[in-house]
Amino acid sequence: MKDNEVPTVSAAALPEVGPAAPSGPVEPSGAGGPAGPVEPAAPAEPHGASPARHHGAAPKGPLNHLTHAAALVILFGLLYATTRAVPDEHGPAGAVASIGFLLLAGTLASELVEPLRLPHISGYILAGIVAGPHVLKLVDHHAVEEISRVNALALALIALAGGAELRIDIVKKSLKSILLHNVVQTVLVFVAMTGVFYAARSLVPFAADLSTTAAFGVAVLWGVIAVTRSPSAVLGILSQTRATGPVAMHTLAFVMTSDIIVIVVTAVALSTVRPLIEPGTTMSMHEIELLGREILGSISIGTTLGLALAAYMRLIGRQLILVFVALGFGATEVLRYLRFDALLVFVVAGFVVANLSRQGEKLVHAVEDAASVVFVLFFATAGAHLDLPLLRQMWPVALLFGASRALVTWIANRIGNRMADDPPLLRRWSWCGLVSQAGLTLGISLTIERAFPSLGAGFRSLVIGCVALNEVFGPILFKYALDRAGETAVEASRGSLPNLGHPR
Repeated sequence: MKDNEVPTVSAAALPEVGPAAPSGPVEPSGAGGPAGPVEPAAPAEPHGASPARHHGAAPKGPLNHLTHAAALVILFGLLYATTRAVPDEHGPAGAVASIGFLLLAGTLASELVEPLRLPHISGYILAGIVAGPHVLKLVDHHAVEEISRVNALALALIALAGGAELRIDIVKKSLKSILLHNVVQTVLVFVAMTGVFYAARSLVPFAADLSTTAAFGVAVLWGVIAVTRSPSAVLGILSQTRATGPVAMHTLAFVMTSDIIVIVVTAVALSTVRPLIEPGTTMSMHEIELLGREILGSISIGTTLGLALAAYMRLIGRQLILVFVALGFGATEVLRYLRFDALLVFVVAGFVVANLSRQGEKLVHAVEDAASVVFVLFFATAGAHLDLPLLRQMWPVALLFGASRALVTWIANRIGNRMADDPPLLRRWSWCGLVSQAGLTLGISLTIERAFPSLGAGFRSLVIGCVALNEVFGPILFKYALDRAGETAVEASRGSLPNLGHPR
């Protein structure tokens, strides 16, 4: 937002107020008799309260949760009977049925975890795990792969919303803190987790027999994996809680900027460790050149796309959901083919719309409408994707690496807090949003697997095991931190992305 631009606030965001009532007795006016007794003014809504309170939303009681539980059991029972009656339905009808089921099951499960103070994401993931191919087999592997195509749309919406929330005026206020935390987190987590992997390599099946130099090279790659975060999990929690405040804004800004650093670190690491893992090869500068092209090209394309989006919303402003679908599916594939980073492109586009035009609010509200369904499906599919047999096999090592990463993240956060002289609230809770890992981590692991086929599928399998743990526990930790920091709305409005940094 420009410094001279007056922020716009939607009518729904404003508290309902009537004419101001005087605090004391009213003197009789010259035109009439004495005024009657004046009712005391109602107390003001707390900052951050959801607009849903003005629409008569009743608190959810035990009867509501019992109804949701009964509906969820009936839903699972119906699909269980259907899949047993038609066991080999792998066509479009099966995929459509799976989509509908995951949407309903995820939504109902999210209502059931609310009394436990768990985030809705946990309900989505849990519904996917139970219905997935490793538990009840209501959604098979083929359906999961088909539904996973919606991830491109989800990541596009996540990136657009994240970029739109990075307002210049807000980033300026915390620029020093964000930069210091990025440097400290990246360096300390990378170095520490490289050391942890190298020290524990005998516990890792695919690394136990590697030479010393090759094992160190793989440890460096694991350090790269450790510094990745999850924008999708952060935005998913913020969409439920509608949180506003320093912890929410710091976490969002850190995670979105951290992704750019991760792209750079990955490219440099791939070039550096190749001679260690594959003796006889030399370090190539070709990857560094490609990195520069990828980053600069992605920023340029994102800027152009942002200006085009702003112009479209100003001149036409209709059918934005169709525009998002075209970007999520069509533009993502084109960018991938041209070897540009789609996530970076959409982050820059959202940033440009929010800060170089007056269409930022309109973009965020349009993303809210589209994301209400996509987010449920995205995380439910992520739950169905979790390979439980693999996790059962790898859980001791995954737990070691996951716990070590969380501990180092906490230590790095404390150091960053002291260097940046952050307020006490950030010192206590800002690390909690940095534990989750999801799609970006898996994407980088796939890139590493393709670059080093000699590692086989073992490296990616270990990544999946660690991501599974971080994907389950990370969102719970972040929501707990937001609750304790007092930044969550009084009543959450499920399925919409928050207007962070704007009054509600």
